[in-house]
Amino acid sequence: MIDLEYLNYLEDFLTENRKERFQKVLDNRTNHFTIAVEDIFQFHNTSAVMRSCEVFGIQEINIVEQRFGKNIDKEIAMGAQKWVDINKFENISNCIQTLKNKGYQIIATTPHNDSCLLHEFDVTKKSALFFGTEKEGLSQEVMEQADGFLKIPMVGFTESLNISVSAAIIIQDITTRLRQSNVNWKLTDLEVLEKRLLWAKNTIKDIKRIEERYYFEKNNS
Repeated sequence: MIDLEYLNYLEDFLTENRKERFQKVLDNRTNHFTIAVEDIFQFHNTSAVMRSCEVFGIQEINIVEQRFGKNIDKEIAMGAQKWVDINKFENISNCIQTLKNKGYQIIATTPHNDSCLLHEFDVTKKSALFFGTEKEGLSQEVMEQADGFLKIPMVGFTESLNISVSAAIIIQDITTRLRQSNVNWKLTDLEVLEKRLLWAKNTIKDIKRIEERYYFEKNNS
């Protein structure tokens, strides 16, 4: 449950423009799609994928760190880490199972010939799109567990794109088509309240002192 009194207290520290901006962004957020990146060696690529999620309205990104430890490149992410939910997994099996339990179909992005082309992808289905390493692609486990495969049509000599570029193209396409569909893709009322609370806390400077004052006043009123 969300403490609405606490939320209102925190939002009193925000400008009206800031609160309106939060609501406008939340109106375009979705959990209908989620993104998973598997062992991306160059961590700036993970940060760039996160930025694409934030820009195009995907609320969650799942990061699998089975082989390579990584940190967010804040210069590349451009603050996106404050506005999207980051779920970290130590192995791919846990990531896949968690997403399946949430009702997502597993979609492997791959240039394989039997893949569905991007413009043919069914955006009405709740989907988790997996992106793999720059050189090796996705692991065999993801390929075996996948419910479907997706690729970007290409007409040049080069057979692949940088992962961050591929993710940006795919995310922009599917989120645009999703918003034009009849799917109920928006966040629930509870999810919106949760994000408002989290974003307010991420925005307010000296949030610990503000929280302490709130609970002191509440306990002594």
